Amino acid sequence: MPGPKKLDPSASPRALLGAELRHRRESAGLSQDDLGAPLFVSGSFIGQLEAGTRRMQADQAQKLDEVLDAGGFFTRNCAALKKSKYPDHFAEAAEAERLATTIREYSPLLIPGLLQTEAYARAVFRAYQPTATEDVIDDLVVARLERAQLLTDPTTPLLWVVLDEAVLRRHVGEPGTMTQALQHVATLVHRHRAIVQVLPFAAGAHTAMGGGLKLMAFSDAPPLAYLDGLGSGQLLDEPPLVRKYELAYDLLVASALSPGDSLAMIQSVAEDDSHEHQQL
Repeated sequence: MPGPKKLDPSASPRALLGAELRHRRESAGLSQDDLGAPLFVSGSFIGQLEAGTRRMQADQAQKLDEVLDAGGFFTRNCAALKKSKYPDHFAEAAEAERLATTIREYSPLLIPGLLQTEAYARAVFRAYQPTATEDVIDDLVVARLERAQLLTDPTTPLLWVVLDEAVLRRHVGEPGTMTQALQHVATLVHRHRAIVQVLPFAAGAHTAMGGGLKLMAFSDAPPLAYLDGLGSGQLLDEPPLVRKYELAYDLLVASALSPGDSLAMIQSVAEDDSHEHQQL
């Protein structure tokens, strides 16, 4: 079995902390479970800190400095992790997303951020913050489009998305915005850069009616589940909970249209939207 991936400490503040944490833990002769105990976290959580898939909190940094006799190293450097372009409830998930080898996502209401066009993203953010200045909206749109740069890699991460049919039917933005947005999704499918399925209204009740779900898998760390809510989110790493949501996603896939039929529906709705606006 291969050992843990060697982190590049210059890659990011989290990579720096992760590499140093692993070095100091191993030098102290502690297992991940041993180090997790005084922090009241699991050994898998320590592994995720070391792999850079979880964000170290200030109180955890202070305890690690104490347990590992690190002379304040973790406390000093942990402050850099607070800088993020994303809302607090999503920042950690967005950072983990960049390290994921596989991302599986169910979206009940809108096209996921990684698949959004600029016009669609702008319309969504304006709906979220109707009184915000244009500069604020511009910054949010730029951050969202930067996230989508993950897809410039031809193969990693593997992105598999299940869209509720409501995502296709809800008009977002000015005339033409939805046509362009759906065509963009179809283009990514044609380029084999994303697997997209549609969960039709005819599927009825299903396992994820409570909200959005994102599952992330990594090459050297346990998987994570992210639950999306209205202005809130929860990142979960407990193995039983993650397995529960993995099953929920598998059931969604089983209820969804095939990728081929889903693409046909996406293209059909895009064409209908285009014709509708041409007739106005």
